[in-house]
Amino acid sequence: MLVTISGDDRPGVTSAFFDAIADVGAEVRDLEQVVVRGHLTLAMLLAPGAAEDRLREVLTAVGRDLDLKVKLRSGTGDSLRQRSGRAAVVVLGSPLRATAVAAVTARIASHGANIDRIRRLARYPVTTVEFDVSGADVDRLRRELALESSIHGIDISVAAGGLARRGRRLVVMDVDSTLIQDEVIELLARHAGREREVAEVTEAAMRGELDFAESLRQRVAALEGLPITVLDDVRAAVRFTPGARTLVRTLKRLGFTVAVVSGGFIEVVEDLARELDIDHAHANRLEVRDGVLTGRVLGEIVDRQGKARALRRFAEEAGLPLSRTVAIGDGANDLDMLETAGLGVAFNAKPVVREQADTSVTVPYLDAVLYLLGITREEIEEADAADGTPTPAPPIPQPGS
Repeated sequence: MLVTISGDDRPGVTSAFFDAIADVGAEVRDLEQVVVRGHLTLAMLLAPGAAEDRLREVLTAVGRDLDLKVKLRSGTGDSLRQRSGRAAVVVLGSPLRATAVAAVTARIASHGANIDRIRRLARYPVTTVEFDVSGADVDRLRRELALESSIHGIDISVAAGGLARRGRRLVVMDVDSTLIQDEVIELLARHAGREREVAEVTEAAMRGELDFAESLRQRVAALEGLPITVLDDVRAAVRFTPGARTLVRTLKRLGFTVAVVSGGFIEVVEDLARELDIDHAHANRLEVRDGVLTGRVLGEIVDRQGKARALRRFAEEAGLPLSRTVAIGDGANDLDMLETAGLGVAFNAKPVVREQADTSVTVPYLDAVLYLLGITREEIEEADAADGTPTPAPPIPQPGS
């Protein structure tokens, strides 16, 4: 017998029904309950045995006493449909409009997949909902939903569901314009009076218009003669991206391995990694002689291939397959790393990167990446409250948001 109970929620509802059912002696085969905005839906699959009539009476009586709607349907058993093609579709919008949700759900239906469950992951700083989908071809659905993402100005992530959604991971991030808001080499160039010149080369490299290694040599050459003490000034000036601390703190609580890989400089990156308790840091090293920068880098340049190699190395050291890795970046030199990872996330990235990454985040909050992994805002805040970490105040809504 399938029993569906609905109405206003309050403490003791579930226990009242099961106290009554216990007196009848029915067997519980399945049970699911959800409360949305104070409205309860409780579904039970029961095997009443020879006491079906009595079971109907007690369920109806409890529902009447509690002013709840009780629907009974006999002859209903477990569904034999096998849930295959499990996928998690996460949609982020600021704001998330009904037209966008309509387009996403219609696309899932036209794909031939079914939405089994929907839940909200976050209400701020960006509205985020997750669709638990079955019957999906993950790669094809990702391509199909990418079109809706572009049309409606929302971010959509499609990832394999089920066990693939759980367990330990490696998360590797770019640094400049990802973990931090700044470009370190531009901060250094400011001390040399050549910031604009270096910034133009950086932009061209990030768009993929210049070879990264050559562009780095050009930019570092502009730093020749700077005293090494400017590195202290730059470290003090660097600004973490909003949500960076929350992202790393939450990943570490989950037992994830966190790494940063940068085409910037280890002299700055290493201190940032230490401050956030990041496990690995890999970046270029500046050559210094007699206390001044020579305008050259030491060793092999960390370019797009070097970033991908570092991700593979960190995954091997952590004992994780590449399918359990996540990469986050914004520029063309991150493309190989994003492609190598199980999930490549373009964070406020250049168009060429958004087009090739698995998914993108276009809001300026790095911790929004947590939602792509199925972690809710409430879970983050509960963990912060448990260890006394201050929770940032919600952003003030802007007109039209």
